[in-house]
Amino acid sequence: MKSVQGTVRLVGPAGEKRPLQVGDAVAAASRIESDADSGASVVLRDGTVLVLGPSSQLDLKQFSFDSTTQEGGMFVSLARGSMRMISGLLGKKPETVRVDTQTATIGIRGTDFIVNSSDRL
Repeated sequence: MKSVQGTVRLVGPAGEKRPLQVGDAVAAASRIESDADSGASVVLRDGTVLVLGPSSQLDLKQFSFDSTTQEGGMFVSLARGSMRMISGLLGKKPETVRVDTQTATIGIRGTDFIVNSSDRL
């Protein structure tokens, strides 16, 4: 975890919740939740930066990266709120990165973008 503002929690695969702090590791199959007026920034091993906005819920469903071969993949799902993503090395191969929201799947191609997902459909 690179930065945390306000109240941000990590929800593990078994549903256990704990507050996130700067320096904490975030593993695949984890959920990050932020309260209103809160947010967080995560830097993944390939250099990808995920910035979570207020009242947001982001699932890091899958992440793998081999720093020697620069191979791997990433799958994140934004259930609600907002997220900014600045792609790292994995973003150079668009087929390896996927972002889901309630209404769309985003394929990226080495970029910087912001996505917002509402609770209402």
